Amino acid sequence: MKNFSERLFAHLSRKNYVPTSAEAIAKEWRLNTKQRRPFLAEVGQLVRAGRLALIKGNRLCIPQEADLVTGTINFRQKGSAMVTPERRATENREAAIYIDAADTGTALQGDKVVVRLRSPRERDFPFFLKPGEQAGRVIEILERGAATVTGTLHRGRTYFYVTPDDPRIPHDIIVPDPTRPGQNVKPPAMVGDKVVVQLNEWKERHLNPDGTITQRLGRAFEPRAELAAIYHKYNLATSFPDPVQREAAAIPPEVKPADLVGRQDFRDIPTFTIDPDDAKDFDDALSIEYLDHGDIRVGVHIADVSHYVKPGTALDREAQRRGNSTYLVGTVVPMLPEKLSNGLCSLVEAQDRLTKAAIFTFNRHGALKHTEFANTVICSRKRLTYKQAYALMFEDSHDAIRRLPLPAAHQTGSTGRALNSLSFEELTELQKWVRQLWSIAAKLRRERMAGGSLDLDMPENKIFVDAEGYADRIERIENDESHQLIEEFMLLANEAVAKLTRTQRLPSLYRVHDDPDEARLAELRQFLATFSIKVSDLTERDELVRLLGVLKNHPQGYVLRTQVLRSMRKACYRPSHDGHFGLNKKDYTHFTSPIRRYADLVVHRVLAAWLAKQPGYRAAHTDQLAEHLSLTEINSTEAERDSQKVKLMEYFDRETERKKKTVFKAIITDVRNHGFFIEVPDAGAFGMVPISSLRDDFYVLNGPGTAFIGRKSKRKFELGHPIEVVVMKVDRQKRLIDFTVP
Repeated sequence: MKNFSERLFAHLSRKNYVPTSAEAIAKEWRLNTKQRRPFLAEVGQLVRAGRLALIKGNRLCIPQEADLVTGTINFRQKGSAMVTPERRATENREAAIYIDAADTGTALQGDKVVVRLRSPRERDFPFFLKPGEQAGRVIEILERGAATVTGTLHRGRTYFYVTPDDPRIPHDIIVPDPTRPGQNVKPPAMVGDKVVVQLNEWKERHLNPDGTITQRLGRAFEPRAELAAIYHKYNLATSFPDPVQREAAAIPPEVKPADLVGRQDFRDIPTFTIDPDDAKDFDDALSIEYLDHGDIRVGVHIADVSHYVKPGTALDREAQRRGNSTYLVGTVVPMLPEKLSNGLCSLVEAQDRLTKAAIFTFNRHGALKHTEFANTVICSRKRLTYKQAYALMFEDSHDAIRRLPLPAAHQTGSTGRALNSLSFEELTELQKWVRQLWSIAAKLRRERMAGGSLDLDMPENKIFVDAEGYADRIERIENDESHQLIEEFMLLANEAVAKLTRTQRLPSLYRVHDDPDEARLAELRQFLATFSIKVSDLTERDELVRLLGVLKNHPQGYVLRTQVLRSMRKACYRPSHDGHFGLNKKDYTHFTSPIRRYADLVVHRVLAAWLAKQPGYRAAHTDQLAEHLSLTEINSTEAERDSQKVKLMEYFDRETERKKKTVFKAIITDVRNHGFFIEVPDAGAFGMVPISSLRDDFYVLNGPGTAFIGRKSKRKFELGHPIEVVVMKVDRQKRLIDFTVP
């Protein structure tokens, strides 16, 4: 689009420009036949991208000048939608535009659409919008968000239809009889199957969209079928192409002596990893040395993936295409083949491994004195879980530490020794190292928080599956001191590498988090007021820090902190060092997870060239690469959330079948005339208690509408109050849970 776009935008921006067709502009510019074809092709690309708009008579204009906006439509379950104006993933976002259910046309979830803005003077303009908020009507579909939809096959009286998995698609898809001759799916899909539907063109809103079944994934709600649907929806590849597998197979199974040339040898220096119990790949390890005058040298050693994955190889191209690993409930779609991700690049216990390191020297008071970088080789002495590290940090009884369960790695052939096999001296020494590192990390954390870093860490509700893949249990994982120990050293390493690449003017990628939009913070302020939380100007960092402190102990803290996060801009990758708002850091990048993030691999290559005193490594098309990696991260995040929701519904659906119901602790988050909404913090679930399910009394709303009160018993269910609930009903299709009070 470099040939004509600049001239075309200048032409369309003239004050005296009257919208006209592309052919007329070509004629006005006196383009010959050879020039006209690429010009018209370029105009078509600009229109499809939403940068230009066509109005009646195929006349061209800049969208904003005709009150037109291009963006992506996101539906709500009741049919209305919001359109997010088109932007690059690395740019600031604009306010979304409200679309009434009657104004969505033939748009489907995720479509790129053209919206004509509505005037507030219109009689039916949405009354609930605030001044400055916009509404619009969808007038054109530029590009379908997806050519296919996954869902469950049903049969009506005279036709077959598929109910989409995504509850934001409110329309059933009409499909031909799957048993009719000429259908391509063998064996044919049956009612109740999970299927993939190829959508046909949909032009008539009063008719349901239609399509053709192209694939049978299994029975609806079976774990394999649900997982296959997520793979399909988010285009996640579960296997690697043959060229990638051949390259991976050719890599030696272990570190060779030749690989050690030019590396600092840390194999005799105390080094260990700390990871989740079920971790399979280990990106990072910490080493600790005691120097003269009370100084302590801490090495942050990161798997040297760049030693094995070279630019331009099949391994590299596939890793770049994937962008990152995707962690679904019970499984992972890795960025790299298992031989690397779980093998040669994983810092497993008692095995030599190649690493790149940021090495920090602290004085006896924990103040940072010196930073250096190096290619290193390590041999991890211990693979610790967070639970084990926490016990070493705060448990004084060695017997209690030894009784901790084995990590999953020890069950699958790890060569390391369990804690209960260590001698008293070995365990004492390991405990000394862990506590020393925590004393430094704790100081780093205090200084970071005092410097205005936002404490946005939230508990994680992790779903575990059984041998058949069904959701079996949910464990709440707090961001305790063992997690913070690792986090602080990773943040320190990321910041140090970013500062190096900036000051040395090395072409690199940065992890950027822009300042929040003032209007979004003003909306957050109003939202908090409904919970009787008063805040002043949230554009002031100190006030935002104070708010997060208040929410930490608030009964609805999880929901409210989630709203704070939603008020922030998304972090992204850029080739420019634009700072990180959340961490309040000028310099920040991603360096510590090259097994699972391609951005980190790029940064490793930049560092490798600098260490070798070679010309700086420059990734091709860095702007486009940053945009691509930001988008693959968003895609993976959405897939992971979808996986969590599917498994959460599965878990609670299984709860309805139990004879002895599990009692869950919940908090009332909203009160309506037909019931009250609740949050189950220990499961990360939300649901509703219909007032009709309470049979012990007749309940009525109080005056302010904040509580239901029993007419006889005076029992009260009030906004913000804790209660106990059991599962009553689960609608897995709509992803809704009804609870009741036992």
